[in-house]
Amino acid sequence: MRMYDIILKKRNGGELSEEEIRFFVEGYTSGSIPDYQASALMMAVYFQKMTERETAALTMAMAHSGDMLDLTAIRGVKVDKHSTGGVGDKTSLALTPMVAACGIPVAKMSGRGLGHTGGTIDKLESFPGFTTALSREQFIGNVNRIGIAIMGQTADLAPADKKLYALRDVTATVDNLSLIASSIMSKKLAAGADAIVLDVKTGSGAFMKEEQDARALAEEMVKIGTRAGRKTVAVISDMDQPLGYAVGNALEVKEAIETLRGRGPADFTELCLALGSRMLLAGGKAETEKQAREALEKAVADGSALEKMAEFVEAQGGDSRAVYDPSLLPKADLTLQVASPAEGYVSRIVCDEVGMCSLLLGGGRETKESKIDLSVGLVLCKKVGDPVKRGEALAVIHANDPGRAEQAAERFLAACRISEKEPAKRPLIRAVIGEAHPA
Repeated sequence: MRMYDIILKKRNGGELSEEEIRFFVEGYTSGSIPDYQASALMMAVYFQKMTERETAALTMAMAHSGDMLDLTAIRGVKVDKHSTGGVGDKTSLALTPMVAACGIPVAKMSGRGLGHTGGTIDKLESFPGFTTALSREQFIGNVNRIGIAIMGQTADLAPADKKLYALRDVTATVDNLSLIASSIMSKKLAAGADAIVLDVKTGSGAFMKEEQDARALAEEMVKIGTRAGRKTVAVISDMDQPLGYAVGNALEVKEAIETLRGRGPADFTELCLALGSRMLLAGGKAETEKQAREALEKAVADGSALEKMAEFVEAQGGDSRAVYDPSLLPKADLTLQVASPAEGYVSRIVCDEVGMCSLLLGGGRETKESKIDLSVGLVLCKKVGDPVKRGEALAVIHANDPGRAEQAAERFLAACRISEKEPAKRPLIRAVIGEAHPA
């Protein structure tokens, strides 16, 4: 088998066999296939697309390019959750303790952020002493003992994807549905869960700006998961404005804690319930969505979800006192209010620009080597559709540098639109693809 023939076949619109795809993935991962040939194939795929069967074969080949995490030692049905990312997306922080309190074992591998805020691991490091450097034995032991553990993604998990993504990033071949779907799902399948719940974002703060593109990606990933024998469901959710009110690492942790106390923002709480109910259904802990939502609401109301977060933080070396006293979390030196220049209704908040405000303050990474300031960010005072008076606060900037605070305030103000008429509300949950069923 020759790489030249594989490139030629795909360039001419042919369908690659499972063997040809596996030959490419194994060869590129090992280094026997050079970058220039891999680039040529990625460009051919970009223009000629891939069939459903090809996409599934590519996903499985990448998933098997390194370690396949064996979670059989964990009792119960393991349900994983993945978000395509957005601004203020702190969902895992509140969702995982909620579902763990309802009996769904959470064995999650997460990463660090590159962009406007940190990833789940960065946010969790707001708890003094918290670590995700767990051995596999500790990881599995913690899940069996308290129902939840989160560890960093290992270099041996789907290494083909890491190498291919870096290549696609510099060859203008990222934006292809099959390549995006296989990249996400190869890591999810390698992580060993029995079922997968996907949160696919759409809107100005999402990778998929248009809802039809988000739906297409969701359908592709559900097909891949189903073909691989995993129960898979995708929830398409709105990211045309920040999720909740807080944007920034420690600020988002505080909002997640408030949500576990039953005092969280309506949109964030609703998303946790929508995703969590699908996780309970997939794990066989509920027979109907109504039943699942009631169980999650009960876990919040009786304090068991908050207690589960404290157990989880303590088990991974963190100071669990901060769960009950968020003032122990990192705090910025100064705050600055952003005042509305007019009276009316907030008609738009350009979501990705709000993310850039957080990055400007130091709350994210511009490069992998950048150091994150966990204390900075911003808290919205108004959301789209809310009435506002001239001079009333639209947001509060949390910063450690006065100059950066002023720049972030100006940028945030430019991202807001105030109109005389009340805008139409966008629904938070746009669609659900591939409903999960009990085990």
